[in-house]
Amino acid sequence: MTILKRISLAVFLMSTGCSPSTHETVEDSLFALNARAASLELDTEYFPPPGDELHHETAGFAKILCSAVFITGLDAQDAATNVGGFISHFEERAYVVDTIVDYDQQLVSLTLPDGVTRTAKRYKNQGCVSHAIGEDSVYFVPTDVTRNLPSAEVTPWPMGDILSPEPWPADVNMDLIGQALDMGFGPEEAQTLGLVITYKGRILAEKYGSEVNLHTPLESWSMTKSLTGTLMGVLIEKGVYDLEQSAPIPEWQAEGDPRQNIKIKDIMRMSSGIRIRNAGDPDYDPELGYPDHLYLYTATDNSYEWAATRPQQWPPNTVGRYRNTDPVLTSYLIRLGVEGRGENYHEFPQRELFDKIGIHDGIIETDPQGNFLGQGLAFMSARDWARLANLYLQDGVWNGERILPEGYVEYASTLAPAWIADDRLQYGGAFFWVNGNGSWPVPESAYSMRGAGGQSATIIPTHDLVVVRIGKYTGSRAGGIALDAAYELLLEAVPEAKE
Repeated sequence: MTILKRISLAVFLMSTGCSPSTHETVEDSLFALNARAASLELDTEYFPPPGDELHHETAGFAKILCSAVFITGLDAQDAATNVGGFISHFEERAYVVDTIVDYDQQLVSLTLPDGVTRTAKRYKNQGCVSHAIGEDSVYFVPTDVTRNLPSAEVTPWPMGDILSPEPWPADVNMDLIGQALDMGFGPEEAQTLGLVITYKGRILAEKYGSEVNLHTPLESWSMTKSLTGTLMGVLIEKGVYDLEQSAPIPEWQAEGDPRQNIKIKDIMRMSSGIRIRNAGDPDYDPELGYPDHLYLYTATDNSYEWAATRPQQWPPNTVGRYRNTDPVLTSYLIRLGVEGRGENYHEFPQRELFDKIGIHDGIIETDPQGNFLGQGLAFMSARDWARLANLYLQDGVWNGERILPEGYVEYASTLAPAWIADDRLQYGGAFFWVNGNGSWPVPESAYSMRGAGGQSATIIPTHDLVVVRIGKYTGSRAGGIALDAAYELLLEAVPEAKE
């Protein structure tokens, strides 16, 4: 087996959650998956992203350092060593010959041996944004977003911080809950920053690392995709869009453009069929250059335009592939929908979602054009992620108000048809992962917001549980093992929900 096949095989195993007993079984599955995709492929050409790979990696590194230091409040050296190895691989960071972390300007500047400098700066509630080469600013006017929420310190959970003093029912085993909390937080090498467990909407237990607290915004990576799916759900509930409609991307409206057949529901099932490359693709070939999946984070220009101008690789709703084009296109539709109503785009998440469910510390970062990078750059506290997950546990209703459309939670938690056709029973709608293949140690009806580095917010309807775990990137393996071990105790500690 060649090195390339080994890389593809490892990625395939991670993405499917499978552990076949022989290489032959895995190779057969991989061959069948790629053969099916090849049989459906359309005759379109792939155009790789422009620019130098190391320059892109370093732009990602600058953004990661900026966010870790100026949003989460981590030590810069610790962040460089342990945080965000997704869009800036740790081995590439060694090429940087000069690092400046400017606390006054909230700016990070990284210089490479060829003299190129990549910078990222904190811009109000839009978080940290990477600049284009040679630029020292962004192309939009940053916004201070108003949070219309009561003071958290004097307001009961979930709209505030105060937890109910009411004792838990006798059928909740608090001794097991305590054991699960400690087990799930894991050893030091797990580098867990926040673990929050809720039962029937109440915080059952929580624990934080010494560097953070219950209000610290933490990196989430692709958990953000599910937040983006939620924001689209808000617009659907308002009548702006419909899941069944063709996605009204302006770049797709020329007569005869086959992308007009792509429905909004296909995009949010990672089944649009748009042609890009992700290192997680089962047929990924690193020789073809820097993958678009990462370029949509580090292009430092207009990520919406790149996603919208990619050709179609497969007919929609036929092949399931985890690619950042789909959440980026959904973010694009959100911007079009909000601005089409004459509303402020940068205030929309806070006004129409965060304020309604008590999210006090949410930030979604942007590209230099001010476009939300809803594929992976939201920062929220562990408690805020628990609030969002509980919105789904409550069927999209909060304090008597329907936030998400009827049936939307079912859409999010149901296996996507194209992924079923690929025999990869792990992806649903609205950018949620589902436990269709039973690879998580929880009931198969569980579904989850998941992100690189071991980040997750898992909803377990059978037990009225939500479990949020967020930590530093390099602790993901140990953190995942610890969390899996905790689930068994949690399921034993609370009774099954009554139907």
